[in-house]
Amino acid sequence: MWEPMIQSEHAELEKALGYHFRNPAMLERALTHSSRRAEAKPDPSSDQGVLRDNERLEFLGDSVLNLLVAEALLQTFPDWTEGELSKARARLVSAAYLAEAARRLRLGNFLRLGRGEEKTGGRDKPTMLADAFEAVLAALFLDGGLDVARRVVHQTLLEGPLSEAAHLLRQPDFKSGLQEFLQQRGDAAPVFRVVEEKGPDHRKTFVVEVSVEGQRLASASGSSKKEAEQAAARLALEELAASSPRGD
Repeated sequence: MWEPMIQSEHAELEKALGYHFRNPAMLERALTHSSRRAEAKPDPSSDQGVLRDNERLEFLGDSVLNLLVAEALLQTFPDWTEGELSKARARLVSAAYLAEAARRLRLGNFLRLGRGEEKTGGRDKPTMLADAFEAVLAALFLDGGLDVARRVVHQTLLEGPLSEAAHLLRQPDFKSGLQEFLQQRGDAAPVFRVVEEKGPDHRKTFVVEVSVEGQRLASASGSSKKEAEQAAARLALEELAASSPRGD
């Protein structure tokens, strides 16, 4: 059964975003997954008489996100080549980065899911969190304009990567970047290990841990082993970079 978000839920998320929606229904739609729409009864407040999900907003949010990230990279790194900028943008708009930004906002707590997704841990699935982040970004853009969307992207997604971890953005991929980083320090190669598998066979979530000579560096989850390995490598790189002198 469809039920609207209660006012306190709106207020909590709006506080995290630093923005008050003039049209609260826009935010609610951004948080409604298609699995919830499929189970919902007709919604009299919708033009079509049914609950509307966030897929169209996700489509718009992807474009807004790419624009704002490209703008930030051009302004921050005036000497980078087109190839370096493209590589960095692809990394920043990846599901791993967007899921982390969504977790900073605690978006998972506010997602409106169907019973199936709820039971299989949908609130913490990286791809679902990434999609929700894009949809919320689109809602911010439509309700408040580009400046509002730009501020939220900078605060939740770009502040860290464009400063202390900026030199990691030009690496070909996180696993290669971690291996190169450790090699330059004279350390052994990283070892990746699947420590947990959750969910049904058709929708598994893998938890991967990365370590060096038995010392755990980081762990992360993903919908595939490759995705989880890349996410764990990214976390390890950021942690190592933050605790090591900058070399560039």
